[in-house]
Amino acid sequence: MKNPSGLADWTPEQIALGKRWVETWQRAAADLERVRRREIRELDTFKSILLLCGSADYSKPPYAPKPWSGLVEQQNWFRKAASRE
Repeated sequence: MKNPSGLADWTPEQIALGKRWVETWQRAAADLERVRRREIRELDTFKSILLLCGSADYSKPPYAPKPWSGLVEQQNWFRKAASRE
C-alpha cells in the first residue's frame, strides 16, 4: 500500500495558500541572502566576541595563553624518532 500524502486532508484552498507561501519564500530567498551577507560583512568581530565572552583581560589567567604550548616537547620527540631511523 502506498503511503498517503501529508496533504491528503487539505482543501484545494489550503493547497493553493501553501503553494503561495512556498513561492513567496522562494522569491524572498535571494533578498534574504543579500541581507545575511551584508550583515556578516558589517559585523564588528571584536564587539561580537565581547558580547559572547564578556569583558576579559586576556593577558592574565585564566584567559592568558599558557607559557608552554608543548611545541618544543613535540619537536624533541620528532628529533628522537628521527635519530632512531
